[in-house]
Amino acid sequence: MSSPSPLKLDAEALYASLRNGVRGLLATLPDAALVGIWSGGAWLAARLHADLGLPGEPGVISSALHRDDFAERGMAAGGGATRLPFEIDGRRILLVDDVLYTGRTIRAAVNELYDFGRPASVALAVLVDRGGRELPVEPAFAAARIALAPAQRLSLERSDDGHFSFAVEEIA
Repeated sequence: MSSPSPLKLDAEALYASLRNGVRGLLATLPDAALVGIWSGGAWLAARLHADLGLPGEPGVISSALHRDDFAERGMAAGGGATRLPFEIDGRRILLVDDVLYTGRTIRAAVNELYDFGRPASVALAVLVDRGGRELPVEPAFAAARIALAPAQRLSLERSDDGHFSFAVEEIA
């Protein structure tokens, strides 16, 4: 259940900032491939890939099988299947995600990535970094850094026409 929040984030404006940040990161990572973490990160990676005119297709990675809470959440925790339409070995990878919180999803996604090969490097770009890290994960680029109560969840939503917005939910 969504609740009203004084937090006002313009997801489209943050996306524009992310696009510029990713453009800058890609300039320093020759031949890097975009890989979005299911689901919000995959939406962002697909739109970034198109807007930046990158060749080929972006990858999509699911964190489901490597989550430390898999026994509790099952496959629902990671959504869609991993799809990497390029070679991982020796490739620079730019992981894209919507909201970075504890770092556990990133850890799981990197573990999944290594199941497909050994990349030359892995960098991370996120739309929002909400702090609260439990693992030593730091994005190379974050469009915004905010603070939320631990009992709140920030979720990226995508409309039918592809525009982004945020929902803040209270979690039990």
